[in-house]
Amino acid sequence: MAHADRCPFKGACCATVGILCAAVVQPIAFSTGGKVSRVPVFTGDLGVGSGGGVPAAQAQSSRSPRRTLRESGGLPGARPHNDSRDRPEAADDPAASRPRQLQKLVQGRREFLKLSQEAVAARLEMSTRAYGNWERGVVKEWTDHKLYLLAGALEMTSFQTERLFWLAVDRAPQPELRSPVRQPQQDASTMAFLEDYSVMINALSLPAFLIDHRWNVRMANSAFRELFRDVHQHPSVMPADNFLRFGLFHPDACRIFEGHVAWKLSMLAQLAASLERYDDDSVLQAMRREVYLDSALREMYLQDMPAWTYGPGADLLHHGDNILLLRHPDPGLGLRGCRFIEETPRPLQALGLTRITLVLTHADEEAAAEHQHFRAA
Repeated sequence: MAHADRCPFKGACCATVGILCAAVVQPIAFSTGGKVSRVPVFTGDLGVGSGGGVPAAQAQSSRSPRRTLRESGGLPGARPHNDSRDRPEAADDPAASRPRQLQKLVQGRREFLKLSQEAVAARLEMSTRAYGNWERGVVKEWTDHKLYLLAGALEMTSFQTERLFWLAVDRAPQPELRSPVRQPQQDASTMAFLEDYSVMINALSLPAFLIDHRWNVRMANSAFRELFRDVHQHPSVMPADNFLRFGLFHPDACRIFEGHVAWKLSMLAQLAASLERYDDDSVLQAMRREVYLDSALREMYLQDMPAWTYGPGADLLHHGDNILLLRHPDPGLGLRGCRFIEETPRPLQALGLTRITLVLTHADEEAAAEHQHFRAA
């Protein structure tokens, strides 16, 4: 059979360029100085991209239709190579999505209160159109006065108000509350202060510990260690290493944190709040990636936690009236209510540290059962 009959380009490539076509699959004999040699013919796109051979348009048409459809995203079930679903953390980047998160916070809180835009606008003594711009984030400049008015109209808790400020103006309501995070300076005065502080918190009968902005535990007293004495060893999620990672990932956390769903929601809220403040922190980003790798935690973080923070649950790790439950390993204590008290005296603030005390209160078993049912729902 003639070559032109087998060539998909009807011999045009050979006729116009004068080279062998890739469609020829059998060895071809040629003569060099009277000696006949046999060489194989290349089966690739001969000459494409090198200035000769098959024209680009014709070469594209000769490639596998299935491959072409995959590369173009046209094959059913195929996903583009750069689909954001392959990189969940990119779709939830706090730095890039603060305006959207601000809108969701304001709108979500209004809907939680079952208020219309007209009702909120009436509380603010402004037109509905003007408030609609506030809710959409179409504001020339957010001022403290505007943000406090908005927080008051939406009956926001202290945690929600602080989050509103971080999303709107990238700082806390009182600027002095945000201090740069620094490693403790290892000078004599700092070391003396930390030693004295250790003596002081160890004198407390309540569990107390110091954390940095990543919730790494920098110091803990004997009551804290007693609370977690029966926790099995784990290479990376011990309570004295990182409190959030323990509560989210350690298998023993559910034995101590009664009503683990409520604890997880509150800890995921703290993770989200920390990421909003320190969106470029690689350790916090890594923790969020670990959350995404767990399907249940990922769903809780992306769906349940945002809606939960619009209501009273937002204050569980702050200064609200809600109390979590924990089961102390000491049989004499057993099931206890737990309230978080946060304190940041100036010396600790200068070191980028916060003290948390777990105030343990009496918990009635019957009331606790009802509390647990409510939290799990």
